[in-house]
Amino acid sequence: GRLVGLHDNFEQLAVAAILWSTLLSVGLYLASHRRPAPILAEGGDSGSPPYDFWMGRELNPRLGSFDWKVFCELRPGLIGWLLLNLGMLAKERAHKGHTSPSMLVLNLFQGLYVADAVYNEEAILTTMDVTTDGFGFMLAFGDLAWVPFTYSLPGRYLATREAWPPTWDWALVPIVAIGLLGFYVFRAANAQKDAFRRDPTGPASRQLESMQTKRGTRLLVSGYWGMARKINYTADWLFGLSWSLCAGWASPVPYFYPIYFAVLLVHRAMRDDRMCAAKYGADWDEYRRRVPCRFVPG
Repeated sequence: GRLVGLHDNFEQLAVAAILWSTLLSVGLYLASHRRPAPILAEGGDSGSPPYDFWMGRELNPRLGSFDWKVFCELRPGLIGWLLLNLGMLAKERAHKGHTSPSMLVLNLFQGLYVADAVYNEEAILTTMDVTTDGFGFMLAFGDLAWVPFTYSLPGRYLATREAWPPTWDWALVPIVAIGLLGFYVFRAANAQKDAFRRDPTGPASRQLESMQTKRGTRLLVSGYWGMARKINYTADWLFGLSWSLCAGWASPVPYFYPIYFAVLLVHRAMRDDRMCAAKYGADWDEYRRRVPCRFVPG
């Protein structure tokens, strides 16, 4: 059917996405030099054209009321990823005559991730991508090409290769357990932080311990966020690892995502730590003393 075409034309679609994200980035870079000058991102106004093109000069480029960055941040890439996954499932069924348990679990888990992200889309408004970074090639390429075409690699691998396990088997139980644990902690930790940000004295946050900073804001030091400063990163990574585990151990290709994601999260955590140290000063040192673990509770 038509969904199989998403698998069969994977490379062509990837090239088209790369070209579109490049053209969009060029257009946005040129538009950022207009007069009167728009609001520029601090990190994208270095004066070095290659660097500014990569990072994005303009903080929130718009076409009328349409915000390019906020729109591209989530929906196109995630929905494209979901459709590609369905194409991989359709290809496996056409190629093998059935849908393997691993492909089914993979699609359910990644579908859950996409549904959760789209349902909680307003949470991106407080992320560094939206509040701090400009919209340049880094985000445009990442949102529109990198996400859908690398995150769907486990499904692409499974579509035409022998699945492990080939039938419903107890071997899937630990994979499902890792995925569910990761997703539960990821969602619960983020919900706890979002509720605290909205109303620190509300019913959901009243029992949580926090520390006052000289800036006037409070930092959580209990609940999930008392276990580790980036516990949501760890949980997110565990959920992603479960997707790759669905593809077995015969090739490193399905494990591209958790390897890349680990590097990304470590780098992002280090960048966040530097920014918060500059922002909070001595209060950040005290916060790190009270919550010493970064990724894994100990």
